[in-house]
Amino acid sequence: MVVVNDRDHVAWHEGMTVHQVLKAMGYSYVLITVSVNGKHVPREEYETFAVPDGADFKAFHLAHGG
Repeated sequence: MVVVNDRDHVAWHEGMTVHQVLKAMGYSYVLITVSVNGKHVPREEYETFAVPDGADFKAFHLAHGG
């Protein structure tokens, strides 16, 4: 089980990636930043970064404007 933003849960499976967690949560906003167990994950690693079982997964929508 992966805990997302301290409130939601995603069923974990072997080889699960950041991209798969975001997809399972329905997060499609382009400007999302992610940390897994307190470690920032660069966007270019979302497809390959393995999320461990029991991970503390944080996804933040970045705001922009002017």
